[in-house]
Amino acid sequence: MFGSIGITELVLILVIVMIIFGAGKLPQLGEGLGKAIKGFKKSVHEADAIEAEAQAQAQAQVTTAPRGVDAGAPQAQPPPDQAPPQTAAAPAEQQQQQAAPPPPKA
Repeated sequence: MFGSIGITELVLILVIVMIIFGAGKLPQLGEGLGKAIKGFKKSVHEADAIEAEAQAQAQAQVTTAPRGVDAGAPQAQPPPDQAPPQTAAAPAEQQQQQAAPPPPKA
């Protein structure tokens, strides 16, 4: 079970633990050790569940992505406080508006 540790080594370890902590604290130590192992197992299973959920979401993104778009690559979007980029026709319209004199004020 423990590889090269035999029954005599386990008994020796138990005796040393009883000398250090005393017989009264052994149930508390066992309870603490049991809770620690239980918490560790729970966290491992939760991590596996989170990882599986992330993989499922990634797979769903890949299947719903339009053709020619890499679902794993981040999409470049302008920050919300900036205006979206202008099209090619917009600069020509701006030049015409700048060239025309402003209308007379009444």
